[in-house]
Amino acid sequence: MSGLRVSYHRSIFCRLTSYKFTAATNNLQLGKFQNTSCMTDTNIKFTGISGSLRKGSFNTMLLKAAQDLLPQAVSMTIASIAELPLYNSDLDLPIANERPESVRIFRELLHDADAILISSPEYNYSIPGGLKNAIDWASRGSDSPLLNKPVAIVGATPGLLGTVRMQLAFLPVFQFLNMQPVYKPEVLISQANTKFDEDGTLIDKKAEELLVQKLEALKEMVLIKK
Repeated sequence: MSGLRVSYHRSIFCRLTSYKFTAATNNLQLGKFQNTSCMTDTNIKFTGISGSLRKGSFNTMLLKAAQDLLPQAVSMTIASIAELPLYNSDLDLPIANERPESVRIFRELLHDADAILISSPEYNYSIPGGLKNAIDWASRGSDSPLLNKPVAIVGATPGLLGTVRMQLAFLPVFQFLNMQPVYKPEVLISQANTKFDEDGTLIDKKAEELLVQKLEALKEMVLIKK
């Protein structure tokens, strides 16, 4: 089942639960209940970005796992970075009349999102080049879709440190763009080859629990911002 369908189903359940709650409680308690569980009937939109282009990427698998674990009233689209050209200001505004089509599509997906979820490996103790290139394209101009936006970062690797240096390398990027990062819980999935099955399904319960908490925290960041 897709993340969108799961979110829609959960949103309906949320409203039905709220209705039953009303019949048994007074208005004050109802308001408290709605503020913690059912604050909106409108879907919150996440856009997910995988920092790996590999076909069997653990980080793309992690994003797909996130789509199946989304909180109530949340949907997520995964934006590909595979077709983005290397950043060149000659291809960007204001020098160019318009940005490359793949860049415009990518930026629109980010613009339409209430929050960004990044799942990435770690290359050379830092951010993979393809992902950094995508961030460079998205960060340019006063119309940048990343400015002031809630963001969460997770990572999976066959190694032992779980992408911790890559996640730390993002902090000055978030600071420059005045983004609103979700720091806790940290989702640092080490030995990823043992955490997914042959179909790419996340099978590690602790990792799943932390991912759910991260997604809930990102949703709460969006609601606070609104």
